Amino acid sequence: MELTLWMQWYKLILEDFGFEKDDDELSAEILNNILDDIGFLTPQDIDIKDNVIVFGAGPSLKPNLTDLKNVDLDGFTLIAADGATTALLEEGIVPDIVVTDLDGRMNDIINANQQGALMVVHAHGNNQEQVEKYTPKLVNIMGTTQSKPLSHVYNFGGFTDGDRCVFLAMALEAQVIILSGMDFGKIVTHYSRPDQEDGPADLVKEKKLKWAKKLMEWATTNSQIHFFNISSGEEVSGVEVLDPADLSQL
Repeated sequence: MELTLWMQWYKLILEDFGFEKDDDELSAEILNNILDDIGFLTPQDIDIKDNVIVFGAGPSLKPNLTDLKNVDLDGFTLIAADGATTALLEEGIVPDIVVTDLDGRMNDIINANQQGALMVVHAHGNNQEQVEKYTPKLVNIMGTTQSKPLSHVYNFGGFTDGDRCVFLAMALEAQVIILSGMDFGKIVTHYSRPDQEDGPADLVKEKKLKWAKKLMEWATTNSQIHFFNISSGEEVSGVEVLDPADLSQL
């Protein structure tokens, strides 16, 4: 998504949630300074395959992973949204890329990083402490923000971890994007909120998922990328439902 267009979305999101732009910008500056000290990746450093699977942390994730045991995943770049990393590791799968605002199960995210997963660390107004605490423990990091980009911190568009995975894949020129565990419903799993049991989303989370779905539908109708969904959640406009067994035909 072009930055000027994203900023229009961003303004609406700030107004809807009452977030402060200054807080987002401060967090991005903190991340930028840390990356300046410890090293950083640029988009040119990240090679992806034409086919990408984006793993969200919705209720469909674990059933999807069971189905994917019979699929050769070597032909796909695997991008995990934050807490989805835990579910993948439970199945012996290390994602190629983890997109995180550092509120997932951090031991698992660090473990995936140590096993080779690249980190796309997102800075926003509510995670300044996490950025300072955890970013220095990671390697092979690219920074992102939802506010103005900085020298080492990029803005590809996107609001939640899941839809930011999609916008990242689009920016890296994926040709096919498969959605897994991207349900956009009203149930939140313990992969999304590690300190909670699976259960109904609170009002804020529900609103975030609605924005994520809106952004996803913008992406599917404003690009030439082929989108497929192997999740069983809400239907997403412009996304063809696909049986996981048919992934090998892509």
